[in-house]
Amino acid sequence: MDLGNIILSAPAILFGLTIHEFSHGYVASILGDPTAREQGRLTLNPLKHLDPIGTILLFLPWTRFGWARPVPINPKNFKYPLRDLAIASLAGPISNFLVAIVSGIVTRIFTALNIAGFAWQMAANFVIFNLILCFFNLIPIPPLDGSRLVYYLLPPRLAVHYGRLEEYGFLSMVIIFLFGLPLFRMVILPVVITTARIFTGQGIWF
Repeated sequence: MDLGNIILSAPAILFGLTIHEFSHGYVASILGDPTAREQGRLTLNPLKHLDPIGTILLFLPWTRFGWARPVPINPKNFKYPLRDLAIASLAGPISNFLVAIVSGIVTRIFTALNIAGFAWQMAANFVIFNLILCFFNLIPIPPLDGSRLVYYLLPPRLAVHYGRLEEYGFLSMVIIFLFGLPLFRMVILPVVITTARIFTGQGIWF
């Protein structure tokens, strides 16, 4: 990725990661967990959320995925811990999806007004990178957000075994790199491109 693409991509990546983590904390706060607020993470300041390695990976053309520092959530503060944890976890991907929709509308307005170049590509990048963050985080491998939904939906006995995967943080990351990246390239990336085309009304390749 050249310098021009980095400049075009940076705002979308930084905002996407920030709104993702902020939404986790905000919804958790609504559901009764003040942990994110107490630790100063309930903010739209990207410096509070960025993980150096996860951010860099999002800029690399052969990965196109990344992560931020997870917002702390304490399920013990929820009235319904399993359900509310799943809701708070899904808030991140949903926020990215909504940003992609709004950004897609902006690209369509730009197209109708014959506004192209930098402005159009900037808006399109908001579509692309927010869709990447949305769909990748829905992969049901701990600690990704999709795993919380699976944990909530599984029968209690299976949920206990499934939840133990999160205790092995390093192993989980290895699994994500071994299976998540191929899944991303073969399944999620085509979905991202197709969805981006629907939202913007234009073919997008990256």
